[in-house]
Amino acid sequence: MKTIEVARTIINADKVNALGWCVGGTMLSSALAVMRANGEDPVASLTLLTALLDFSEPGDLGVFIDELGVSMREQTIGRGGLYPGRELGFVFQALRANDLIWPYVVNNYLKGKTAAAFDLLYWNSDTTNLPGPMYSFYLRNMYLENNLCVPNKLELCGKAVDLGKVDMPSYLLATEEDHIVPWRSAYQSTQLLGGETEFVLGASGHIAGVINPAAKSKRSYWTNDACGETADEWFATAAQQRGSWWNHWIAWVKRHSGEQVEARTTLGNTQFRAIESAPGRYVKARFQ
Repeated sequence: MKTIEVARTIINADKVNALGWCVGGTMLSSALAVMRANGEDPVASLTLLTALLDFSEPGDLGVFIDELGVSMREQTIGRGGLYPGRELGFVFQALRANDLIWPYVVNNYLKGKTAAAFDLLYWNSDTTNLPGPMYSFYLRNMYLENNLCVPNKLELCGKAVDLGKVDMPSYLLATEEDHIVPWRSAYQSTQLLGGETEFVLGASGHIAGVINPAAKSKRSYWTNDACGETADEWFATAAQQRGSWWNHWIAWVKRHSGEQVEARTTLGNTQFRAIESAPGRYVKARFQ
């Protein structure tokens, strides 16, 4: 919420277009519900990329989450500490062991071959340590009890959360082969958010389906102006489009934006000054 406030202040705008990917999308939607409960309306449009709001069918990740495991996390790091990113990274590798573990065991360990450079996998391996209390809270309230999708059941920042009050136009992207956020589960967001929704299904998976530069004109995506009650109803009449979903999103977000202006040549303002050049020390810091 502070980020939205600062961004509006720097660019001197009443509203911004907000975008969240995966867990970031879940957190962004939750924050917007809190802001709406406070009577604030700072966002013109919401874009969610492969994000879950209804965790009733979390996909393969559900195998790793149960009451015993969550209770253990709450006891060990629920009041402080960190959940190591390397452990979370191993969980995601285990979900696709045939692609992300065994080829390297055979080719590197047994055959002594050096793995070829792969930009997406390198980025994927740059894991993030999570605050213990946040991680424990997220596991219980999202994955285990699915409280976010029940109006007014979850409390954040002293406010009852109701996603139905998140009533700005929303663009929801899911990807066909996503094993982390199953696309049918992501579709349920159309039934939870209070505003007009545009659901788009991209080809490929959780990372490659999102990072699909339009200039390469690779893959495809599906669109459907009609919003069915279920994902399968929506897909039954969806039209497949060639190329990247990026161009489709650009056209959509322009409809919810102000006039195009010259790009800024300086960062921040007198109140919020730039700290240092990108990507910043935070990205490079490591905790062992």
